[in-house]
Amino acid sequence: MKIQSARGTRDFYPEDMAFRQWLVERWREASRRAGFVEVDGPELESLELYTDKSGPEIAEQLYWLEDKSGRKLALRPEFTPTLARMIAARQAALPEPIRWFNVSRCFRYERAQKGRLREFFQWNIDLVGVEGEIGDAECISIAVDALKNVGLTPADVQVKVNDRRLLGALVRHLGIAEERVPQVFAILDKRAKVPPEALAVMLAEAGLESAQREGLERILAWQGLGDIEARELATSEIHAAVEALNRLFAHLEHYGIAEWCRFDIGIVRGLAYYTGPVWEVHDLKGEFRAIFGGGRYDRLLGDMGGKAMPACGFGCGDVVLGLLLEERGLRPAAEPAADCFVLREKPDWPEMLKAVRFLRGMGLRTQFDLKEGRLKRQHEKALESGARFKVILGEAPWPRARIIDSRAAADGAMKERVADLAPDDPEALKNLKVFLGVGAS
Repeated sequence: MKIQSARGTRDFYPEDMAFRQWLVERWREASRRAGFVEVDGPELESLELYTDKSGPEIAEQLYWLEDKSGRKLALRPEFTPTLARMIAARQAALPEPIRWFNVSRCFRYERAQKGRLREFFQWNIDLVGVEGEIGDAECISIAVDALKNVGLTPADVQVKVNDRRLLGALVRHLGIAEERVPQVFAILDKRAKVPPEALAVMLAEAGLESAQREGLERILAWQGLGDIEARELATSEIHAAVEALNRLFAHLEHYGIAEWCRFDIGIVRGLAYYTGPVWEVHDLKGEFRAIFGGGRYDRLLGDMGGKAMPACGFGCGDVVLGLLLEERGLRPAAEPAADCFVLREKPDWPEMLKAVRFLRGMGLRTQFDLKEGRLKRQHEKALESGARFKVILGEAPWPRARIIDSRAAADGAMKERVADLAPDDPEALKNLKVFLGVGAS
């Protein structure tokens, strides 16, 4: 019986693993450039970590189990609750602000489809202990740095920014009761995923009157902060939220990333713990779901049993971003497995292994034919390996070898030399290292 991989998961063959590692390293580079440090936690957490905040119904969206001692555990669907638990455990000892990042393997039990899998990798940035819009701008700047780092430009993607305080104030200004605001937010978060008529039906079923639905339609048509009408701006709550967004966009301007960002009143974010600015990265062609997003969650630490602290951050999954890079032709080719391939017409294991040991000792990825094939087959294997250098051991005794630079040969200029491997002369060793691309030191 042929066993298939579990639905919604992936096998990472060498070329896929190379891309995953490349992407993760781009994430790490952007994090470290901003002075963030890497942390991690268990993939298994107490189910209560998620149900206490989001309600028992969240379990339907998780992979969870009951262990032999009767404890209910869940595979983590995201890292933020783990981060909050970790900070709460050592809150008094951690210097502020807390700048942490993480690359997690996450799991969600939901319908697998294009851009959404049940197992995925997610990059998380969390900035804890910073009040005001400067923290949100810092997180957005790191996200844009990573987008640049993988080759994307403002012609490919855009960061759409909103503030839940503004949207909440506008919804209440329409006469919608406070207790209905979370339900309205949840419906508006589906706006890009359902037809307009379906959205209207959901709002009507939520108890909104015709005038309130029309008011929402008018609000969602705004293209910029300047579209907000005077009657809304006259209220102190809406005015304060607009001023906060103006400060955020001023910071983004000073970061030099204003062209990447724009206001979008329709950005809500589905998670209930967001308390202020929220944002998502979307491709401008509209071919994919949100690539990633984040926002401010000032109450999360307090809700998780710690001391309340201001916090903001974001999460970026590898699935949609990988699809976008593939579509834009930005997925890099995998590096060859070897720098050098050692060949010999008549295999002589002692000399072959001395050559391999020397080259690997210089930090060069080195292969040879473990099956003792004929010289023609060894040349074929050298080509398959993608190795730049062929190191051919000849009739002369060790350590003499003929070294061919195949990259130079492909350019039409055969480049080779006969050299001693592990020469006694320091100058000869220096020249050999330069030829092999490992420097002169």
